[in-house]
Amino acid sequence: MNIAVLVSGGIDSSLALRLLYEKGHNLTAFYLKIWLEDELSFLGEQCPWEEDLGYLRAICDDLAVPLEVISLQKEYWEEVVNYVLEEVKVGRTPNPDMLCNQKIKFGKFYEKIDLGFAKVATGHYACQEERKGIVFLKTAKDKIKDQTYFLAHLTQGQLRRAFFPIGDYLKSEVRELAKQYNLPNFERKDSQGICFLGKVKFDEFLKYHLGEKPGFLYEFETGKKLGEHAGYWFYTIGQRKGIGLSGGPWFVVAKDISANAVYISSHYYDSDKNRHEFFAKNLNWISGFNPKSGEIFNLKVKTRHGPCFYQAKVTVIEDAHRLQVNLDQEDQGLARGQFAVFYDQGFCLGCGAIE
Repeated sequence: MNIAVLVSGGIDSSLALRLLYEKGHNLTAFYLKIWLEDELSFLGEQCPWEEDLGYLRAICDDLAVPLEVISLQKEYWEEVVNYVLEEVKVGRTPNPDMLCNQKIKFGKFYEKIDLGFAKVATGHYACQEERKGIVFLKTAKDKIKDQTYFLAHLTQGQLRRAFFPIGDYLKSEVRELAKQYNLPNFERKDSQGICFLGKVKFDEFLKYHLGEKPGFLYEFETGKKLGEHAGYWFYTIGQRKGIGLSGGPWFVVAKDISANAVYISSHYYDSDKNRHEFFAKNLNWISGFNPKSGEIFNLKVKTRHGPCFYQAKVTVIEDAHRLQVNLDQEDQGLARGQFAVFYDQGFCLGCGAIE
């Protein structure tokens, strides 16, 4: 089978390449260059692709697998960076990794390569299962490393062409196999992915593009002015770090965008601050799940990447365009713009943006 393998220089995608090589597939490795030179230069960062490509060339040369570098910097700016900046400007909390997967790795990259590649393989921790002609996204064997949360915005067409060779391995098994194969990066620390926002400090990125806008920190319960901040876009709901005031711990509770005001509380977990219900919109269902308005489901929900699931009652409203979600526990970090991802019996159904 002709397979395009997206490689980042990290251990996961490198092992995916090696496993496919062992099975005799016809492979071409691709490295996506999406880093923005202006930001890296301004922030004093070194070009990351030099180190990445050093590892990749060594691996590909050893296997006699061709390696190609594809620049998607313009596309990345248009599809991901613009989205991030627009979201933070209106007070929401963006997820660039989810958009990077849908728009770039499994979107623009698909358009760039030859249609002769039957599959596009990556180092994501995820699994697939085909039933009656429909491909389903399943959680990985390693529940801590599972990355289905970041893949929940894919379409059926994108998922059908994708391939995840390490989904049935634990991270510890991946490292052991990489060592056995003597991959040159087997001891390399986990990559944050090819999304450059994982390696550049997010606050510095925002400062570079949006600047600073001094405003005030207010106590949520009393309205008392407690301090100053450099701009509401540097804060997200549930944030604790970076507030810099004594007498806490302080948490961000709310933001008033028009007044450039950030509201904080030292009583974040009090019982009067219920955070177990939210609404979700802009729904994306991957594999044929097509709920009707008025239907109620008991599903598992993730509100961020990680092993934590909530049990939830999900009610379909507004002609199936929105969901009302009631969690079985409080979630103190619910923020507008984040994604809620829905699961049933180990299958990832899709996602929606939290209102």
